[in-house]
Amino acid sequence: MKKFSFTYKLWKNFLVFFAILIIWQIIYKMGIFSPIYLPGPYKVFQTFLAMVYDGSIFENILASLYRVLVGYFLAFILSFILALIFYLKADIFPYFSNILDFLKNIPPLGLVPLLILWVGIGEFSKISIVFMASFFPIFLNIQKGFMEADKDMVEMGRAFSYNDREIFTKIVLPSSLKDIFVGARIGLGYAYRSIIAAEMLAASKGLGYLINFSRLMSRTDKVIVGILVIGFIGMVSDKIFVKFASLFLKGDLKNDWYKSI
Repeated sequence: MKKFSFTYKLWKNFLVFFAILIIWQIIYKMGIFSPIYLPGPYKVFQTFLAMVYDGSIFENILASLYRVLVGYFLAFILSFILALIFYLKADIFPYFSNILDFLKNIPPLGLVPLLILWVGIGEFSKISIVFMASFFPIFLNIQKGFMEADKDMVEMGRAFSYNDREIFTKIVLPSSLKDIFVGARIGLGYAYRSIIAAEMLAASKGLGYLINFSRLMSRTDKVIVGILVIGFIGMVSDKIFVKFASLFLKGDLKNDWYKSI
């Protein structure tokens, strides 16, 4: 029964994808758009296989993944530390709230010209953009989780003579896991979106570079390959993340996690 349910769910997931492929092929055959601007699915698949064969697609994927993972994990670590400081020292948060609101509303891509002038087009500039794009979704959700910890449970912990470290590790942190993972998941999506834009502006390799260079060369088939590959990698990463998160979220908390996203 479980196997049938899984197969049925899988079929539903791919139904829209197949429908899009069929519509795409029909539009291509009707000649509504020039093949230069909209190649058919088979042409795109051939281009993908050619890029797999010569290894160029893997070089670009690895370059983008490296930048995403480094920027994302740096953002997560700093977000957690900063949220923890503001939780432990709540009286200092008002001093930083306005500057954080100010920085939150600055588009990371708006800083690209400055980053290029200051540090060039090396790895640091692109990792910085990923970091800035994913930082605030993670930080705000972690902070929300810490600040909204059950006050009654905290008071109960103090009644049992828990110190601050025990209250945090045994009460606040477990009750914040849902918000932490939600923020981390949203931040991961922002990281993938930002790296493509960053690489389109300043890079010599990566999926964003592939898309932009192919556009300049009027290779729409390669542009579509780059878009499909980054979408697939992002989807797989998201599925892996959810599976990983479910190991930590048990019972009702696990159900709340799925409902909240």
